[in-house]
Amino acid sequence: MDKVLPSAAEAVADIPDGALLAVGGFGLCGIPSTLIGALAAAGTGGLRVVSNNCGVDDWGLGILLAAGRIVRMTSSYVGENKEFARQYLSGELEVELTPQGTLAERLRAGGAGIPAFFTPAGVGTQVADGGLPWRYRPDGSVAVASPPKEVREFGGRRYLLEEAITADFALVRAAVADRHGNCAFHAAARNFNPLCASAGRITLVEAERIVEPGELPPDAVHLPGVYVDRVVAADPSDKRIERRTVRPAAPLEV
Repeated sequence: MDKVLPSAAEAVADIPDGALLAVGGFGLCGIPSTLIGALAAAGTGGLRVVSNNCGVDDWGLGILLAAGRIVRMTSSYVGENKEFARQYLSGELEVELTPQGTLAERLRAGGAGIPAFFTPAGVGTQVADGGLPWRYRPDGSVAVASPPKEVREFGGRRYLLEEAITADFALVRAAVADRHGNCAFHAAARNFNPLCASAGRITLVEAERIVEPGELPPDAVHLPGVYVDRVVAADPSDKRIERRTVRPAAPLEV
């Protein structure tokens, strides 16, 4: 089945207001910026988003956030976005912070059809005990707090129960995809992308290069096409470096 669509706008056209999205990427590495841009242009709002982080103030999911399109984030890291902090502390945005490995496993479990699992991460903290502020009131008091989670002991060690995550739509960026939706990711861009793809009921992939079926060797496939519903072309240059670091220039030899 040829899953390639002519544009990102067409791919995101049926994402409704209030949809739950799983969005790949880590920092600005491997984020589906083409699909995010199309979603921003479509005016879709009231979005609930599961992603490692929320981009930066003017890029990635930060574009949707600045436009007031996101009402809830489930993330593990949010330290690069000042607007995110402002909305959260002012009560405009609900935020569920979760340990990074737990977030990855919640997505993987959702894709595998596992409803919940036990993990040692968070035992003895407010992650287990509840009370973490998910949403503030404008006066700074807590409007919504995290609930306590079940804790059980296995082999003399305590574990807490975490529920899996499934999403209405997943937005993913790949280095290469074939027309059947088989995908390969480049290096660290593999991060959360395959996990989000498996957790989405409908998965949209933007690929820097689209090839014909059979051109992608089976051993090179990181995400099988069975998880993918739509493929669109992404601009390979549509990338940003989160923090550019260069070493001092060497002194000129005379």
